[in-house]
Amino acid sequence: MGFPGTWMTESGSVVYRVVPKCACSTIGQVLYYSDHGKFFDGDIHDAQEGLHKWALARSQALIEKNVINHLSYSFTCVRNPYARILSSFFDKICGIQRNGKRYRGNLVPLLIQKYGIDVGGDDGKREFDQIASFRRFLLFARDTIRWRKPMDPDIHWSAMSGHIATFIVNGGQYDKIFFTEKFNEGMQSVLDAIETPVQVDLEKIPRFNESEGHGPKRAHPVADYFDDLSMHLVREMYKRDFDLFGYDIDDPSNKMPAGEIDLDEVHAKLGD
Repeated sequence: MGFPGTWMTESGSVVYRVVPKCACSTIGQVLYYSDHGKFFDGDIHDAQEGLHKWALARSQALIEKNVINHLSYSFTCVRNPYARILSSFFDKICGIQRNGKRYRGNLVPLLIQKYGIDVGGDDGKREFDQIASFRRFLLFARDTIRWRKPMDPDIHWSAMSGHIATFIVNGGQYDKIFFTEKFNEGMQSVLDAIETPVQVDLEKIPRFNESEGHGPKRAHPVADYFDDLSMHLVREMYKRDFDLFGYDIDDPSNKMPAGEIDLDEVHAKLGD
């Protein structure tokens, strides 16, 4: 199985397990900058050099040796599951992607046909009932996670604990898991723990939100998208995420985690 979704700086200063929709574009650019003193020109997910990635065959042996022997500080980042699934909807379902097309080709037409969702027309610019459409998308996301129908769950809405677990199960160990909601504090703690070829001043680092502008703007507060049924579906999909990472499962309006993450508990519960 190896270490899917794992990135490592070329200098070997740090290892990062990517969790989609959890500040991964900004984190990737910070890592790139810490080696090269400049940002990657484009979406960091498209970078084929300047950063080791498990998806690149030439990087796999280097990443595997590092992770198995825990040669470098290893970390990842999590996000409130309510905000994360909502972000996935606006980016991947409503949004036009970098290539000018809809995400995963026939996915959106399938959702329109089978689940009755609306995405604002071909270009995503027409007004539509965001709340009703999102709640129908939640039914689809639950079906993919619970029954793997009509398709396997996508990485952007599969549970964070699933992404994070593959790293542990295959022999990795995290030194830090921090919160998107406390990004500067968490990322600074990582930078303080490692030696990088280039000094990084986080206050001067822009936020690389590559999904911004892809789709319609969110028209309502996060909590407005979740009624009792929606919250039930979210609990069904992400209860483990809420429990392990300390987010409030009962209040979608409370995006902040309750406290720090217990790394021993994460390794014990996800290492089965």
